[in-house]
Amino acid sequence: MQKLMGLVRRCVEDYRMINEGDRIAVGVSGGKDSLVLLTLLAGLRSYYNKPFQLGAITIDMGLNMDYSSIYALCQKLDVPYTVVKTEIGPIIFDYRKEKNPCSMCSKMRRGALNNKAIELGFNKLALGHHADDVVQTMLLSLLYEGRFSTFQPVSFMDRSGITLIRPFIYTSESDVKGAVNKLNLPVLHNPCPANKH
Repeated sequence: MQKLMGLVRRCVEDYRMINEGDRIAVGVSGGKDSLVLLTLLAGLRSYYNKPFQLGAITIDMGLNMDYSSIYALCQKLDVPYTVVKTEIGPIIFDYRKEKNPCSMCSKMRRGALNNKAIELGFNKLALGHHADDVVQTMLLSLLYEGRFSTFQPVSFMDRSGITLIRPFIYTSESDVKGAVNKLNLPVLHNPCPANKH
């Protein structure tokens, strides 16, 4: 955990991700990446030299998931937790019957996440993308778009006025898996029909 906390802190400082008085929402899917990020940011909040507030937001896609274990974790971490009920899953899989649902689902979830973050008064949104995601996105961009690009560590989104931060980009997926086991975090099973496909 010390290693991961050091990587997150270095990333935050290298890219000036956190300023004093920031209100940061962590997008919590219930997966390993977002739960470890939430735990580390809650730890960082307790001693970082630029005080900031933290909250957690989950977009419920309407696939009958139980978030009570995440609620309990947030209480333990002293982080306010909000679940946004949506019908994204049924819209994509039952109504539209999308053959390639992931892109549309991602856009709809991100829109719902941004809207709730704004409504709750957050100015930053933290996502759990790690170094492996950076490389995978770069390769996908090269193969499917013919260009060498990936997402930015810090992105200001003009439409919403929210700044997107990715404090995990110095960490590897294997480090995240190790942290989940060490901390015994309540990783949820993803019931999405497209999961792992």
